[in-house]
Amino acid sequence: MRIAILSRNASLYSTKRLVEAAKERGHDVRVLDHLKCYVGIEAGNPTLYYNKEKITDYDAVIPRIGASVTFYGAAIVRQFEMMNVFSSTKSQAITRSRDKLRTLQVLSEAGIGVPKTAFASQSKDVDNLISHVGGAPVIIKLLEGTQGIGVVLAESKKAAKSVIEAFYGLKADILIQEFIKEANGSDIRAFVVDNEVVGAMKRQGKEGEFRSNLHRGGEGEMIELTHEERDAALCASKALGLSISGVDMLRSSRGPLIIEVNSSPGLQGIETVTQIDVAGKIIDFVERNKKKKAERDLIGV
Repeated sequence: MRIAILSRNASLYSTKRLVEAAKERGHDVRVLDHLKCYVGIEAGNPTLYYNKEKITDYDAVIPRIGASVTFYGAAIVRQFEMMNVFSSTKSQAITRSRDKLRTLQVLSEAGIGVPKTAFASQSKDVDNLISHVGGAPVIIKLLEGTQGIGVVLAESKKAAKSVIEAFYGLKADILIQEFIKEANGSDIRAFVVDNEVVGAMKRQGKEGEFRSNLHRGGEGEMIELTHEERDAALCASKALGLSISGVDMLRSSRGPLIIEVNSSPGLQGIETVTQIDVAGKIIDFVERNKKKKAERDLIGV
């Protein structure tokens, strides 16, 4: 099978592991920088080019699209889909999951637990926003932040109002969320592949840090999810149309609360902590579903 991995950097751990796992299974794999791709659009003849080279004969594509280039990256994935190439993550699911507000709205509609959240466009609504999520302390998040960047804990109503008004002054879109005290600066990352949780870890923020991201100095440990946590992860991934996802949740007094669903979750943390070959499971998934797609195409379904 000929596989394209869309990644800006072939030396990244996740990209290297996917290349390694694909080659171990005998596949021809190539890393393509999606920003160096361009599309050709005409009736009945979608085309795709990489550095002037026409892209043909790929069986599958594995997108590793960074948040800063979501629009362009998703467009390249969509072009592969139009060319009848199997994608491990659908273009629509990438754009849906990257919008934090839309993600929470989709999960809420599906009856999946999320933190109480408020969103507004004007600073005059600040008092109502804070009251809606249960009062201070509150979490304030930039809609486009990643890896814990753009996330602020305001411990008092006065501090919350100052931070919120400052963000509005910068024309930034933000979410205001309740602070889950019982989470104690930790969260859970469940890694989902093809409707199965293949690994999970608890991430604990360093002392004095409420953000648990490993990129911010947090530590991870392998854990067994409860049935409720496993179901929440699978339901969240399914609701957003993701076959591969990193589902982040908090343990609260009212059960697991989903805080984010990542469409391009990193492999280094989960593989290091759990010692599970997650990259191999992703390639196995691509193999299974490419075969299913070929069978459907054969019978014209």
